[in-house]
Amino acid sequence: MSEQYTYAVARIRALEVSLFSNATIDQLMACQTYEQCLQFLAERGWGDGETNPEAEAMLAREEEKIWEIVEELSIDMEKFDVLSYPKLFHNLKAAIKEVCTEETTPHIFYEDVSIPGKEMLEIVREKDFGRLPPNMREAAGEAYDTLLHTRDGQLCDVIIDKAALTVIHQAGEEAKDAIIRDYAESTVAVADIKIAVRSQKTAKSLEFMKRAMAECGSINVDRLAKAALGGMDTIREYLSETVYAEGADALAESPSAFERWCDNRIIQTISPQKYEAFTIGPVVAYVLARQNEIKTVRIILSGKLNNLPDDSIRERVREMYV
Repeated sequence: MSEQYTYAVARIRALEVSLFSNATIDQLMACQTYEQCLQFLAERGWGDGETNPEAEAMLAREEEKIWEIVEELSIDMEKFDVLSYPKLFHNLKAAIKEVCTEETTPHIFYEDVSIPGKEMLEIVREKDFGRLPPNMREAAGEAYDTLLHTRDGQLCDVIIDKAALTVIHQAGEEAKDAIIRDYAESTVAVADIKIAVRSQKTAKSLEFMKRAMAECGSINVDRLAKAALGGMDTIREYLSETVYAEGADALAESPSAFERWCDNRIIQTISPQKYEAFTIGPVVAYVLARQNEIKTVRIILSGKLNNLPDDSIRERVREMYV
């Protein structure tokens, strides 16, 4: 297995030179128009070489390329399941809402997961939740019944989102690879912090927060939820006592700075993988780095398309892996 990872890591090291650095992002930001940004990306091989590329098609193609590379490395794809859970549970949420409300939203489903949109819709319509992975079935049934009988879309979201976080944390606890453990812990903790911040802004109850937050090792969800009842300063005070103290500083700066910190925290978590050579870590890190890169490009393109000031866009730009 170590020999297999040695080859995979060597391949990833060769690909890392094509990752966007902070300097590359600065060059993209320097483009004067949305169209110039698309041209800049096309010149660097993004998309499929179309003469007049469309942004969403280009970004979707880049996401596809990530998994094509991973498949070429002949690594057990189950190793990457934890990275697909957010998309998989999103498909469940979207299918339940479409079936229960009879409202269709175009392009709402992810297709690059084990249960794509059409199949997920079929499962939900037939209430055949036994076809779902065991760790999704209970949440699927509860969310379906809740939305059908209460029409409370937010409560439906809470049920499924918490189930996704719980599954991610469980996958981390069971993982043999340190990067999966670290990724899962950071993902769940950051999600809990986001829930606290948003709940404070919208005056949610303690009961709501406890229902929405998932347990993890680095955050005490009971203390975090109670801190949110006390106000934003109290949240910052609690975070300053944890390994997420930088999040408190970001909260004090601005909402955009906080959202940026949430994503940067994951990049900081995977950064040590630059120096590994005999584990799956660098491969997982590459996948996350590429996804972060695509997300950052989307933020910039959206800003340019809507003629936002560069300072406003830059405040939302994420930290790069390389």
